Amino acid sequence: MIITNIEIIPGKTIVKHLGMVQGNTVRAKHVGRDIMAGFKNIFGGELKGYTELLQEAREESVARMTQQAEAIGANAVINVRFSTSSITAGAAELFAYGTAVILE
Repeated sequence: MIITNIEIIPGKTIVKHLGMVQGNTVRAKHVGRDIMAGFKNIFGGELKGYTELLQEAREESVARMTQQAEAIGANAVINVRFSTSSITAGAAELFAYGTAVILE
């Protein structure tokens, strides 16, 4: 499965457009990470706990999007984008979406 944020794949031809596919996950902050983030806000520096949380969320969202694409017979997802939104205090959604296609 080819996953890309560009609209075409050089050297490949799109033979069928299957529509939009998507995947999402909602993640909440961990109390320990939240405490450490508070200290980092005071002293400065990367919030590594949150960086890891977002990386895991991106991977989960892309995996779910890929599963949806495979289920409809796609061999690629093009024009992939990410979106985030706050769901409630301490929880956020990471949403991945793209266009499922069949490439030749």
